[in-house]
Amino acid sequence: MTDADADLDARGLLCPLPVLKARKRLQALAPGQTLRMLADDPAAVIDVPHFCAEAGHALVGTGQEDGAQVYLIRKG
Repeated sequence: MTDADADLDARGLLCPLPVLKARKRLQALAPGQTLRMLADDPAAVIDVPHFCAEAGHALVGTGQEDGAQVYLIRKG
């Protein structure tokens, strides 16, 4: 997946922690920069797209890696 400006490993965390940690990590980025997040919480497939839509960020990519979901989020 595309190189990101920041990485977040949220594996092992349950809802809502992956989204809360993503929000905090995104605050440190400039608009247009990207965050690559790994998560293995089954609820993340719903929570992450919803978070991006509500917060004005773009979910520009998703995938699988080592049994976890990968999300590429561009800060709005």
